[in-house]
Amino acid sequence: MHATQRLLLRGLGLCVVLLAVGAAISLLPGGARASRAGTPYTGTAADLRSLRTALDAEQGEAELQRLRADRAESILSLAKQHTVSVDLAEILYDEAQRAGIDPALAFEIVRLESGFNPRAVSGVGAIGLAQVMPRTAVFYDSTVTRDDLFDPTTNVRIGFRFFRDLLERYDYNLRTALLAYNRGPGRVGTILARGGNPANGYASRILEGLTVPKGPTPQ
Repeated sequence: MHATQRLLLRGLGLCVVLLAVGAAISLLPGGARASRAGTPYTGTAADLRSLRTALDAEQGEAELQRLRADRAESILSLAKQHTVSVDLAEILYDEAQRAGIDPALAFEIVRLESGFNPRAVSGVGAIGLAQVMPRTAVFYDSTVTRDDLFDPTTNVRIGFRFFRDLLERYDYNLRTALLAYNRGPGRVGTILARGGNPANGYASRILEGLTVPKGPTPQ
């Protein structure tokens, strides 16, 4: 099945769930019809608890289906925006969510770092979609090899985790974290310690067009 069709089908269950909720409201346990408006309900307390439990379960499932539909819509939108496959967009979206960073921001980082090329290798040896240095990868997972970093999921899982750690390190100053991701935290830290500005245009290019806060420090 095509990836786009697969994602869309995941949301179709929402309609079925909503119908089930309506049915649960109109029927009491055991198939008895609910009383008409104004007519006292003569069922037992156990019947009401059973109905409440059934309704809660249906509503929880409906919420789950809504979240799945929202996820599918976001993935399809980002795939179209960046002209990448739905399969790749799904990996980037899910790993960004797992790392706790905005998926739209994660896509911009990968776009600028590698142009969405999982085989990209920089002049200094950074590898893959998120341009992860092998020594950085080993810090997060001692079993990861250089070849492993060409795997999209492995690469962005480490890259996004690294970026999240940089956000925490710089008190969620997004611009400084982006610059540290691009230039290295050691170099950025040295420049800042000397009272300099480590800006090189990278953060502004990432944030251009995004609606996330841009912060007051380095451009």
